[in-house]
Amino acid sequence: MSSLPVARAEVLVDLAALRHNVRTLTELCGVAMMTVVKADGYGHGLVEVARAAREAGAAWLGVATIEEALALRAGGDTGRVLCWLTVPGEDHGPAVAAGVDVTAYSLAELDEVAAAVDRIGTPARLQLKVDTGLSRGGATAADWPALVAAARRGEEQGHWRVTGLWSHLAAADEPDHPANDAQERAFRDALAVADQAGLRPEVRHLANSAAAVLRPSARFDLVRCGIASYGLDPAPGATPDLGLVPAMTVRTRLAMVKQVEAGAGVSYGHTWVAGGPTTLGLVPLGYADGVPRHGSDVLRMAVGGRPRPVRGRVCMDQVVVDLGDQPARAGDDVVLFGPGREGEPTAQEWAEACGTISYEIVTRIGGRATRRHVDGEVPA
Repeated sequence: MSSLPVARAEVLVDLAALRHNVRTLTELCGVAMMTVVKADGYGHGLVEVARAAREAGAAWLGVATIEEALALRAGGDTGRVLCWLTVPGEDHGPAVAAGVDVTAYSLAELDEVAAAVDRIGTPARLQLKVDTGLSRGGATAADWPALVAAARRGEEQGHWRVTGLWSHLAAADEPDHPANDAQERAFRDALAVADQAGLRPEVRHLANSAAAVLRPSARFDLVRCGIASYGLDPAPGATPDLGLVPAMTVRTRLAMVKQVEAGAGVSYGHTWVAGGPTTLGLVPLGYADGVPRHGSDVLRMAVGGRPRPVRGRVCMDQVVVDLGDQPARAGDDVVLFGPGREGEPTAQEWAEACGTISYEIVTRIGGRATRRHVDGEVPA
């Protein structure tokens, strides 16, 4: 008898694991915690994850877009939220009105925030981002003095309060990479420029999950923990064992079991051919549900608690696993990945098999699967 409910496939999210991870990271770092919940809580559920993180003591939540920030407010969150990614012409007004901290990279963005403040009559909470070497978002070192000077003028004019100054690291998951020292020096230089301009932010922050764990000097007033909050290793091979618990388990049931003979080709292109008689199990999830096509012939999934290899190409809706001589029948439980406590693959194992990172595995999974939140250990 299957222990799964009627749902064809489930993404189970253990909120107790998430709270444990947030508490563990906060205790380690000793500064304020921002739990990053962008991209629908890294695929774990925006509002549910945010609520659990707050319960565990997260002083801040971090999102990429204004829409994500407003979804948190609509879900009942009233605490500090930072968003950091807009496009020209985007209306900052709803975020400002909702008490969300918005981020500016440029003078043009400051003008847009000021225009929003003038329209709604509410001062903004504003943070400024400096590019210290990632060469992505943020003001360059050359543009930074003008940005902080204009931000200070805006404070004097009552447009906003500059609540934070921040940047982002390019190689924190490689603790010996020279970019880490260079970026931290650049950030400290940028802070000095802002201080000379008269800015007195509430928080200065640089560290993502990897730096929060591995680089104490980068913690400043606040750390931004995303992937580690979900129990996944931010720097595989370098992170000490902190006892973090992966919060996501993906489960389904075998749709079909069949025996094939030697020479049977499996899935599109027959990239795998049975070397002898074997039993195959049909798993009713595919790349439309976030199973990476790069996982063809290299992933494993646990059937009846035993890891079994994927055979042939991952299809849009289905994938085949080789059960060998393992007894199985349609309806038996399949764990695609989970915490690894029962021998099932983990998201990190999937990432390594596919040549990617665990972030991509958990954020893309789901599709037509039902997401269910549990409070306590995910059932085996």
